[in-house]
This record gives sequence, C-alpha cells and structure tokens, in this order.
Amino acid sequence: MREVAIIGAGTTLFGELWERSFRDLAVEAGLRAIEDAGISGDEIQALYGGNMSAGRFIEQEHIGALIADYAGLARLHIPATRAEAACASGALAMHLAVLSIASGWYDLVIAAGIEKMTDVGSDSAEELLASSVDRKWEVIYGATLPSLFAMMARLHMTRYNTTAEQMAQVAVKNHANAVHNPCAQYRREISLESVLASPLVADPLRVLDCSSIADGASAVVVCAAENARQYTDSPIYVKASVQASDTISLHDRRDLITMDATVAAARKAYQQASLQPSQIDLAEVHDSYTIAELIAIEDLDFVKKGEGGKATEAGETAIGGRIPVNPSGGLKACGHPLGATGIRQIVEITQQLRGEAGKRQVPGAEVALTHNIGGTGGTAIVHIFTR
Repeated sequence: MREVAIIGAGTTLFGELWERSFRDLAVEAGLRAIEDAGISGDEIQALYGGNMSAGRFIEQEHIGALIADYAGLARLHIPATRAEAACASGALAMHLAVLSIASGWYDLVIAAGIEKMTDVGSDSAEELLASSVDRKWEVIYGATLPSLFAMMARLHMTRYNTTAEQMAQVAVKNHANAVHNPCAQYRREISLESVLASPLVADPLRVLDCSSIADGASAVVVCAAENARQYTDSPIYVKASVQASDTISLHDRRDLITMDATVAAARKAYQQASLQPSQIDLAEVHDSYTIAELIAIEDLDFVKKGEGGKATEAGETAIGGRIPVNPSGGLKACGHPLGATGIRQIVEITQQLRGEAGKRQVPGAEVALTHNIGGTGGTAIVHIFTR
C-alpha cells in the first residue's frame, strides 16, 4: 500500500448562505483546494463527494456527476462518486480517496464534502436529521437526534457525575476558538451563564449545547506521497484512515455512552499510524452536541472513561492545554453542514500542521487526528495526519 498525502485544501464560509447555491459552494471549495495545490484540472483522476441528503434538502440526486460538471471536470470524464454516511459523509469521501491512492488505482484525486441545508425550514431540517438514526425503532416513537444525545448526556451525568456546567464548557471553549476562524458560522464568544440559561431542547441539552444547521463545502486534493513534493513544500501525510460501524439504533448498543465504532476505529488508526493517543498534538472531533465531544475524547482514549467533563473543565482540551480539541470551533461554532463537516475538519488540520492557523494555531503541532460520526455513532471514521 502506498503512502498518501494532502497537497491542497480549501473551504467556503459556513452559515446561512442564502445567496449561494449548492453548485456555487461545490465549485468554490473545489477551486480553492485546486489553487492551493497549484494543480490544473487535467491532473485530477477521480472525485469523491460527501453528501448526506441533497435529494431531500434541494431535491437533487446524482450529486457526483453534478459536482464534476459544475467544477468543469465533465469534459475529462473522470469518475465522480457520492459518498453517504449521514453526518460522516465527508470523512467517508476522504476514506475512499485515501483507499484509491493507497491501492495504486489513482495518483491524484479530490475529496470534497457539501450540504445545503437552509433551503428548507428548521422543522424539515430536523426531520431530515432524524433519518440518520433508526426510523422504524426510534423516530417512529418520537425520538429526535437531540433527544437521543440528551439520553446519553443524562446517563453520563448519572454514572460519572458529569455536570451541565462541564458540558457547557465545551461550547464556551469552541466558540472562543471560532472567533479566529474566518470560515466559522459563529465567530463570537459565549459565556457559561448564557449556555446554562439558553432554552431547553431536550433535557439536559440546551440550545447552546447544540450545533446548528448550515450551508457549506470543503475540499482537499490528495495524491501519492511519493509525488507530493512535486506540488508543495509542505505536504500533510495521511498516516491512518479507518472506518467502523455499530448498530444504527442507540437502544441496541452495548453501552449507551460509549461509541464502540469510535473505539474500534481509533484503536485501529493508532495501530496503522504506529502511534499512541498521548502522541496526538490536537484533534478535531464530532461535537454536534456538547456531550458528544466529552464522549469522543473518552472513546479516543485522550482521557479515561467518565473524565471528559473534568478534563474539559480543567482546560486540558483548550488551545495551550494537554490535548487541544476543536481549535477550529468544532461543529458547535463552525456550523454543521452534514456532508461537509468531515472534510472541513481535515482542512483545519491541514492548516494547523502547516502552521497557517493564525491566532487559533496550536503551537508545535506535528500529529493530528480527526473524528467524524454518523447519527448517534452508527458510523465512525478516524484519520491521523502528520507533517
């Protein structure tokens, strides 16, 4: 298997982008990545696009061909494939891109992610989000994505004495990081008091414990590592790319507050990269809800099970802490356009490892991890990168 590298990365602004279409966003992100890599379109051999539900959000299917067409690549007749794994669709696109290069089938491809969510009302968007969990055994009985994560939060609080304040600290930290991220949806700080006073969504989760729907797209250019320095002096190397699955329904899990798919993917990723969790300098993890970040840092073995809240409260996951988590602002402050998030995380890591993250830069960052899940953890994808 060949080694793989990232040579270009680009992203759009995330947010309520009324004036830009799905096609506009796909083209913008792709062009930024291509320009960053310094390549021409003629060098691209394949395209993998992560997207959860364009068919319902914008009534458009056949997304692979659409992106290739509007990116000006249709004349090349390259294969363009849509990847779908709910909220982990972007990371899945990257996983497929890595496999295609590592296998030797292609030498240079694009992995992208995109979602246009604000063209439907908030009620419709919430109903579409529920399609990431088991409709027959969860949604039909009234469960929503927030309520399922609220069950996890309540059990975590009961079993480990995690507090609402500790969960709220996740939101406070991530908003503070996003102030310095030009692509983030919410570039403003929030206080602990404002999180705790925000309206309940599903007890104990409040509005400011939850990420928001958004529009946005991100893309990276991936090539064989042996060729990377032909394009850039600062390639970012993919040391591990692992996908794992679990039951789609929460009630069938071995443990409601351990995402076994994350545990399995992380364990194999560390093995692939020949690294220990303690050697990771920073991580972008899936914080669709504040409790999700606490569970993620436990399942990724950054802290012991049950100590995610305490570690966050102690500042261990802040920039400058022992293991900075979500220096971009995470899903919470960047916004969460479902198909784009997994690639946006990788764009952030690329900038961090290049030393290009400005005021949110993690000093001395050399090894980084991304973690993206679908639904409540039915899919988990972990990547590890180095300079």
